Amino acid sequence: MRILVHEFVSGGGLAGQPLTPSLAREGGAMLTALVADLAALGQHQILTTRDRRCSPAAPRGVEVVTLEPATREARLDELIASVDAVWPIAPESGGSLERLAARIEQKRKIVLGSSAAAVHRAADKAGLARRLECAGVSHPKTVVLRSDRRCDAAASTIGYPLIVKPVRGAGCTAVYYVRTGRDLRPSIHKCRRTCGREPLIVQAFEAGTPASVSLLADGCRAVVLAVNGQSLSGRRELSYHGGITPLDHPRAGRAADAAVRTCRALPGLRGYIGVDLVLTASEAVIIEVNPRLTTAYLGLRRAIDENIAALALDACLGSLPAPPPVRRRVRFEPDGRFVVIQGHAVRQPQSAPGSQRRYT
Repeated sequence: MRILVHEFVSGGGLAGQPLTPSLAREGGAMLTALVADLAALGQHQILTTRDRRCSPAAPRGVEVVTLEPATREARLDELIASVDAVWPIAPESGGSLERLAARIEQKRKIVLGSSAAAVHRAADKAGLARRLECAGVSHPKTVVLRSDRRCDAAASTIGYPLIVKPVRGAGCTAVYYVRTGRDLRPSIHKCRRTCGREPLIVQAFEAGTPASVSLLADGCRAVVLAVNGQSLSGRRELSYHGGITPLDHPRAGRAADAAVRTCRALPGLRGYIGVDLVLTASEAVIIEVNPRLTTAYLGLRRAIDENIAALALDACLGSLPAPPPVRRRVRFEPDGRFVVIQGHAVRQPQSAPGSQRRYT
């Protein structure tokens, strides 16, 4: 099979436009790792794209195409038309991932990831809150801020401390922790500088351990690969610094179960999926869903001996594999650096009684 791997930020989707350094580093690291894993299979012809300002490494035999500002859209269309399948990696912000998935679907190529409709459902944080509530999955209280003049009323409904962020965003970009009313309007103003007129949400802050769950999905079923810890910082604007996989936590099993139930509420998710959450003193609270490759992949591919790209590829094509054992605990950074901190078989979290980590 001829496969195009297109990472939007480092792969030329922003050629001729400003690059956010942190997103370019993370995107480039994911692109490099994924292309290496696909090439290692020796079964497919792999193409990838690059922005001239970025230099992702590619194994011998992988074709790397530079997308130039004046011709990037036409050239990308040509590349999509020339392959059997496309593996898109893009932020949800601005609808980038959704548009890319739709573009691939329109050309009747295989999307090695979630459908455009599933991306739309997962990326809409306001809609996600309603879906999770209907599914009985814990989620922070959320209010959509359609007019900044209503921010005080929204904050009163939520209570302090709270979080302000875009309805459609990626990672910690434009995510602000608001401790008191004095910080509310300045945080909204800063958020607006990043996301423009896009609606914002005001969300209850959940105290606890930030975590994520990495899963494989085939559109209607999912299995958990690992529960990961996240390293976040920032007194006001939050930032992400990688994490650890797998996470050793007494409620890791609840995180796994909550992530599977979240996927059940979002049909159409395929391939590698990331679910962000907070483990509080009593439960797992889902924050958002990433319908794409996430930075945790950089650590997980070092913790598991099997080729995760191959497993995700099988899941996209309808053959959901059994989750492989995690062999070691790994600390990873967004740029791809990692440290093995436990080198023997690691015990995976057990599901809560009466539940399963695979759904139908």
